[in-house]
Amino acid sequence: MNPTRSRSTVGLRFSRGALGVLRERGIFAQSSVSLEHQHLAKCYVVRGLESGGAAGDVGHYVTFAREDGRPAEYFCPVETIGVNGPHAVVLAPVLVRIEMLRKASTYELLITQHRPSEFSNGTRPLLEAKILFRGVHGRLELDLSGRNKARPGTVRRAFCSRGGGESGKPKRFRSAVGPVTAAVNCAGCSHCHYTTVQQEEEQELDALVESANSVKSA
Repeated sequence: MNPTRSRSTVGLRFSRGALGVLRERGIFAQSSVSLEHQHLAKCYVVRGLESGGAAGDVGHYVTFAREDGRPAEYFCPVETIGVNGPHAVVLAPVLVRIEMLRKASTYELLITQHRPSEFSNGTRPLLEAKILFRGVHGRLELDLSGRNKARPGTVRRAFCSRGGGESGKPKRFRSAVGPVTAAVNCAGCSHCHYTTVQQEEEQELDALVESANSVKSA
């Protein structure tokens, strides 16, 4: 577990050339997470931004899960004029970030956990980052933006150890790998692939739909 200050930049590392290609393609996935204080609740939370998409043979995407691997609930959606950028703001006491990069049929995958450190003498906690899995040079001979787009979950078998054995990816995050694989193949992406709407907001939407249906039937 590596402590940082209030922002964590632990993520996939890119050369200047790679960053230039992503900018030229118009792909703006934001991998950094930050520690924020909620004044009313008097607690600290981790803030992340689900973001990214694909253009041609390049894709880069960042999404978030809970500690048990289930989708994190986003705080609010982000609507932008462009595509392949931010999609939703995520806030939680602990976040697991899932970041993937694709170049043609080669994939890089990084899964990290982020949480506030324990309080010490009443001072602001640090933001701790822990690498849970790093998959390098995964290979998937499928066209997920075309004829094979219904098979993104197959990528979980693409990551092996340096010796060619099992990758050792945590089982609880396997359900997230398929959606993020689809995301790095989603050209002109403008929606979330894994995080979900908050339950309270879902209940409000259900209530509105039920109310509308009642008006129609009256």
